[in-house]
Amino acid sequence: MSKVVTKEEAIKRIKDNDRVGITGFVASVHPGTLVGRIGESFLSAGSPRNLTVYTSPGVSGLNVLAHEGLIGKAVASHYGLAPDLAPLINGNKFEAYCLPQGTIAQLFRTRAAGQPGLLSKVGLGTFIDPRLDGGRMNEAAKDSIVELMNIDGSEYIFYKSFDVDVAILRGTTADTKGNISMEKEMFFLDCCALAMAAKASGGIVMVEVERVVQAGTIDPRIIKVPHFLVDYVVVGDSDKLQMSANIKYNPAISGEIKIPMEAIPPLPMNERKVMARRAAMELVPGSIINLGIGVPDGISSVMAEEGISDMITVTIEAGVTGGTGVGGGDFGGAYNPEAIIDMPSQFDFYDGGNLDLTCLGMAEIDSGGNVNVGKFGTKVVGPGGFINISQNAKTAVFCGTLTAGGLRVGTGDGSLSILAEGKSKKFKKKVQQITFSGEYAGRSGQKVLYVTERAVFRLTDRGVELVEIAPGVDLQKGVLDQIEGNVSVSPQLKLMDERIFRNEPMGLNKIICTKEVR
Repeated sequence: MSKVVTKEEAIKRIKDNDRVGITGFVASVHPGTLVGRIGESFLSAGSPRNLTVYTSPGVSGLNVLAHEGLIGKAVASHYGLAPDLAPLINGNKFEAYCLPQGTIAQLFRTRAAGQPGLLSKVGLGTFIDPRLDGGRMNEAAKDSIVELMNIDGSEYIFYKSFDVDVAILRGTTADTKGNISMEKEMFFLDCCALAMAAKASGGIVMVEVERVVQAGTIDPRIIKVPHFLVDYVVVGDSDKLQMSANIKYNPAISGEIKIPMEAIPPLPMNERKVMARRAAMELVPGSIINLGIGVPDGISSVMAEEGISDMITVTIEAGVTGGTGVGGGDFGGAYNPEAIIDMPSQFDFYDGGNLDLTCLGMAEIDSGGNVNVGKFGTKVVGPGGFINISQNAKTAVFCGTLTAGGLRVGTGDGSLSILAEGKSKKFKKKVQQITFSGEYAGRSGQKVLYVTERAVFRLTDRGVELVEIAPGVDLQKGVLDQIEGNVSVSPQLKLMDERIFRNEPMGLNKIICTKEVR
């Protein structure tokens, strides 16, 4: 019997108080038709209501659930892409929790295996630590969903497993038996793990797809969710089936074809490119790295422009390895990927300490080297995969402008000029929320750099130290006066390489090839 049903029939299977797991990464692999229909059903019929929502990455499509009474509890890694949820979180209209992205994906897998939870060092020293906030994002969040444990003299966080009544997934093709392939998606995320978690919980699985074919006609090697995990299949609305926010479908991102690297446009010469170039100088041939969203994803473009893409293996937490990352609102995929694996396995690799370097964004930093990317006043964001990645990489490079809000710079001649200073300072006496712990990094012996458009800092056992300054920038007025916390100045303070600030390619291959090959 065919498992294909209408979206209305599928939504009727979701009951009040159900625990619902939803896939998606930014605007990719998200079942927007079904999730949108949940919001419509609540507004028209008042049901389903009081749902517990689980989602591992940040998903822009969750704005449609921002209705008081629809969500009773949420456990996510990132709320910033669904800003309409922020007033409900700040108003304590539902219990809001944040856990690391990779940990939530791994928790789906632990529930699938019938395990009570996950032991991990990920999150120690951050707001996830039960000695701090325990992952709670508002006063309504009362539960202790994490515990501190000591095993053989080492501290761990125990993340408690949870049941899933309904899993809502996205695929490309379904056959009438219910087998699901994902050949036109950017990546596969935690779809199979979430489906297994629902089945282990006695729940149901529904999948939104682009098309349905006859049973037995999909190549079994590309099936990502087998039929026995799937209860209902829905053909999604055509406008909800894009590969990402701005890309309908690009076969160079799904791995169907390869495009020439020169087809990827270079970054314009601005502060973002300056930071990406300086961060790229930390690369070592043969290394395995991760690049975050925002300024860091520009490093892929710098690598392509400089002709060094084949010297470094770039990974992205959604499961992509190799290629040149797609940036902005389409972040998560890559042009010409070498491999695409499931997301929980990608985070296993990260958590195991296998990354040589990661480059991530920073919104706030303090004198202890702590970084905040998750919460600012009433703005609720969350860390996404930041904690898993930053805590376990051998080298962590954080990128962000020294000030924000109206900052304008001039460059291109080998120096940097501040045309208009930003209104807010990012270096604080104390960050509002710790998403990277400088103290933990120091105990772990991790190398940590903080790269801005005008200066470079490093983490030492005495705190944060200024080690480089851009040509043309005044030390006192341009740097020290723009810092609220305490920062020391290295006796060996150097100028940043002037090639970073010129319009032409900087010869990055020669710079990094002087380093030891891994």
